[in-house]
Amino acid sequence: MRFEVWAPQAERVAMRLRGEPPAPLERDPVRAGWWTAEAPAAEGDRYGFLLGEDPVLRPDPRGRRLPDGPEGPSAVVDPAALAATAGGAPARPLPALQDAVLYELHIGTFTPEGTFDAAAGRLAHLVELGVSHVSLMPVCPFPGRHGWGYDGVAPWAVHEPYGGPAGLARFVAAAHAQGLGVVLDVVHNHLGPSGNHLPAFGPYFTDTHHTPWGAAVNLDAAGSDEVRAYLRESALAWLRDYRIDGLRLDAVHALADDRALTFLEELAEAVDALSAESGRSLFLIAESDLCDPRTTTPRPAGGLGLHAQWNDDFHHALHTALTAESQGYYADFAAAPLAALAKTMTRAFFHDGTWSSFRGRAHGRPVDRRRTPAHRFLGYAQTHDQVGNRATGDRLSAALSPGLLACAAALTLTGPFVPMLFMGEEWGAGTPWQYFTDHTDPGLAEAVRAGRRREFAAHGWAAEDVPDPQDPATRDRSVLDWHEPANAPHGRLLEWYRTLVALRRRQPDLRDPDLAAVRVAFDEERRWITYRRGDVRVAVNLAPDPVTIALGRNGVRVLASWEPTAPLDPDGRLHVPGESAVVLGP
Repeated sequence: MRFEVWAPQAERVAMRLRGEPPAPLERDPVRAGWWTAEAPAAEGDRYGFLLGEDPVLRPDPRGRRLPDGPEGPSAVVDPAALAATAGGAPARPLPALQDAVLYELHIGTFTPEGTFDAAAGRLAHLVELGVSHVSLMPVCPFPGRHGWGYDGVAPWAVHEPYGGPAGLARFVAAAHAQGLGVVLDVVHNHLGPSGNHLPAFGPYFTDTHHTPWGAAVNLDAAGSDEVRAYLRESALAWLRDYRIDGLRLDAVHALADDRALTFLEELAEAVDALSAESGRSLFLIAESDLCDPRTTTPRPAGGLGLHAQWNDDFHHALHTALTAESQGYYADFAAAPLAALAKTMTRAFFHDGTWSSFRGRAHGRPVDRRRTPAHRFLGYAQTHDQVGNRATGDRLSAALSPGLLACAAALTLTGPFVPMLFMGEEWGAGTPWQYFTDHTDPGLAEAVRAGRRREFAAHGWAAEDVPDPQDPATRDRSVLDWHEPANAPHGRLLEWYRTLVALRRRQPDLRDPDLAAVRVAFDEERRWITYRRGDVRVAVNLAPDPVTIALGRNGVRVLASWEPTAPLDPDGRLHVPGESAVVLGP
């Protein structure tokens, strides 16, 4: 078996395999900075590298498995075996992104067991719900057992407590067997603070730029060609070896990259090439707070060529309309929330060059609706960020009535963007989703705990009211309660979500990518909004009292309603009960 590692600054490199005495690697005669060796090895054999005189045995930066965690050695994994486990094509063709409904899922809290296999056992629920893709939060190794996954330190490996590489491959196979696609969240903008061995191997980071996490990942300084290749090839490995169908790219606005050809363009080109080669419709979804349509503009038209991006502006407008919250970045949306919602539903971004009081400057860029299809954006009422980054991880269900939760569902699932749900949202889960960690370094654990409480103290929270991220009970509180869907009021809300997902699948107008064709009317004071998508009309009343909305005589009938709703009267008026939503169509 061939072993290799990029360590351009090392004078010598040795490998310890199966605990045997170290054996030297040779410099690669062709690739500068690379070291190679041939040695007999089998699946599961542990190995690591020794750099120069440093006695620390370090895991392989491209290792697929860390059975003892980030501080232990790597273990040999056969990529061909992973691909065989993950299997071939899904049981039925996956829909294009335009027709998809995504479901964001955290392996560690989706079930009490917190494993791939346990999550696979719940996939039938998602099939019945009607979603098309499971969007997994990060699964790369991090210290301890439980965490969100954004402190990962090994971009090629899989967290062992979840089930390791084989567990992920089994999960993908199970999802595909039930006709579900799989999207994986990957983090390229930083590595976690504990267990990161990359700086010992080479210039993976640079002081040329600084980020909220410290030195930036090196995408544009000396040595960045190899760093880009390291990240690019890890992304392709998820898609190729595990048969994953798409990637979500975390916080791409935090990628410091001044090169003329950006890393994101390189990655998008490589994924498109793999898609063409494999005959699979692979895609990249960016998380970006730039409000920049160039993120998803095709490369020939001067954009980065990513396939879609999260649209936080839609979330913020919807959230303020539902809750009347106005703190922080919600302030601009809360001034006239239904107007903000109407703008995002027709123009994607609320901040499209407008003043952002949160940032103290103008922000964003307009979307060209003639050239930009609606499926370039994901719309959602809740995400891991928007729930978990609240002080107590409270979901919308903690503050809103079932009727308003139903309204949020209607606006998300019949709106113009690709819908995404956050796990448990579909039944109004009563469990919070809190920020939790399991750092093994006591100093780091205390720093995280104190930092979290300090952050929210600035917003008036008492320290004792902010959950301790390191307390195992914080993670345990965040686990979904699978008894809830069978009980009121959760079961009714779940059936409403199923109805709306099915409507979206049956009604082509609800998947129409033409943003310019969306027509919206609203009454800010009376708190109702209605919109038209082709021949489909949607009316949402956020107020507690009934309202009458003039829709005109248009031959539509009620297709779905949260509360019982009479047909249009002879004058084309619809009487909408309080805190209810109605979908009408031909």
